[in-house]
Amino acid sequence: MQKDVLRIRNMTFYGYHGLLDEEATLGQQFEVDVDVFGDFRGWSRMNTHPDPVDYPRVCELVEQVVTQERFGLVEALADRIAEVLQTALNLPQLVVRVRKPNPPVPTQFDGVEVEVRRGV
Repeated sequence: MQKDVLRIRNMTFYGYHGLLDEEATLGQQFEVDVDVFGDFRGWSRMNTHPDPVDYPRVCELVEQVVTQERFGLVEALADRIAEVLQTALNLPQLVVRVRKPNPPVPTQFDGVEVEVRRGV
């Protein structure tokens, strides 16, 4: 069955994630996308909706994880965001993408992105 998706794109927060000492001290910008899957068929004809996605709460929870917790790996940060969203909001199917646009490495590239999928 094809799923409908609500996408929250390019949430940007300042955090202190990474393995290097300067990342823990100086911090850097992180970008997060969240895709929440569901079935929105018929919602245009409903006065009330069975389980609407509380996307302001999604944004709030993502911000809390990125700004108040610390992880050495971007993979761990993405996993934690997915875990928090699934637990707090009962979201069985979602995708979380976390980007580190400016990792402290000498090579020129557009950054690092990790994508975790839960139930999809």
